[in-house]
Amino acid sequence: MFKQKRSLILGTTALLLTTVAVTGIGLRLARSQGYLQDNPKELVDEVWQIVNRTYVDGTFNGEDWVAVRQDYLKREYNNQEEAYTAIREMLEKLNDPYTRFMSPDEFQSMRIDTSGELTGVGIQITQDQDTKKIVVVAPIEDTPAYNAGILSKDVITKIDGKSTDGMEVDDAVKLIRGKPGTSVVLTIEREGQAIEYPLTRTLIEIHPVRAQVENINGAKVGYIRLNQFSAQASEEMRQAVQKLEKDNVIGYIFDLRSNPGGLLYSSVDIARIWLDEGGIVSTVDRRGEVEQQSANKRQLSNRPLVVLVDGGSASASEIVSGALQDNQRAVIVGTKTFGKGLVQSVRELGDGSGMAVTIAKYLTPNGRDINKHGIDPDVEVELTDAQRKELQQNREKVGTLEDPQFAKAYEVLMQQVNKTASK
Repeated sequence: MFKQKRSLILGTTALLLTTVAVTGIGLRLARSQGYLQDNPKELVDEVWQIVNRTYVDGTFNGEDWVAVRQDYLKREYNNQEEAYTAIREMLEKLNDPYTRFMSPDEFQSMRIDTSGELTGVGIQITQDQDTKKIVVVAPIEDTPAYNAGILSKDVITKIDGKSTDGMEVDDAVKLIRGKPGTSVVLTIEREGQAIEYPLTRTLIEIHPVRAQVENINGAKVGYIRLNQFSAQASEEMRQAVQKLEKDNVIGYIFDLRSNPGGLLYSSVDIARIWLDEGGIVSTVDRRGEVEQQSANKRQLSNRPLVVLVDGGSASASEIVSGALQDNQRAVIVGTKTFGKGLVQSVRELGDGSGMAVTIAKYLTPNGRDINKHGIDPDVEVELTDAQRKELQQNREKVGTLEDPQFAKAYEVLMQQVNKTASK
């Protein structure tokens, strides 16, 4: 859902760094925290009411949601933990891994995540909706997981030897996180092989934008890499583009590879940097109501633009790349993106716990629903595992001609530059 007041809206995956909309503290604002702690059944009903009013699927995935309420409210709960267990069980009936409950500690962790600092190993994870396996969306650049060679789409089968079979994302997050300097071993399944990664946890500060001029064959190309759509990303992007414009670059390569998403309003602001007019994204809720975001004549550059994406480009990355593709503003190069087109609202509940509930799906300007499909690149360039590992182990090669996807993006950009010059 889009709010003019810029509530925390992200375009989503249930990750260590989640894409959500923070919309308040639930439906019973007058209820005190102490009241709900003394009345755990009230908390169960609060969660049921939120889902009943806002969940994207009005059929509740075929569940008789009224009967579910009757069932869970006739039970007795002796304490909050029993209520938490019941709530998680109740939400599982929706068969939606992105609609989930968070204990007070988990909810606080989510808030820390969105502040731009993480304590852990630097990966975003989700639960595959079909297999229920814990899957890596993307490692965050320059973190223990990234430097060790963990890749997008890797399946985490064990955490410190504990199997992740049947494990919820939040439980996996608890095991992976820990104090800086401590260790954790992740067992990864990749192409049928099991690989162990011993990692040391650290405090991870996320710097979303890296920008520079690449002088290639006498041509000045603006290279911008965006790692996350955080609160400060759009302003950093704006400053980067303004500087590169002063440097008189001939065009831009905008790198969204392994970018798992972030704040939705950030993705809209960043799309507006490149678009003078046209739609950016629309959301559709269960009533079919559509809210649209469009360009607002605040474009900073109309120079040729190529966008790099891969399987780790998710959520807000797909919003931006989809908007630029549909408006024929950029050529998309790389591989198919992750495919996450749902919007969650995150709410604080009356006892300090929280929940994320899927409230809408989003569509590209041309009405494409990319959920589970992703954005198809205009020019496909697949990296081999060896090439990916080489780039992860030698980060100075990323964004250079030794980076095969960048090299193709440069080739495509020069074609666009020459086409523009000949008009």
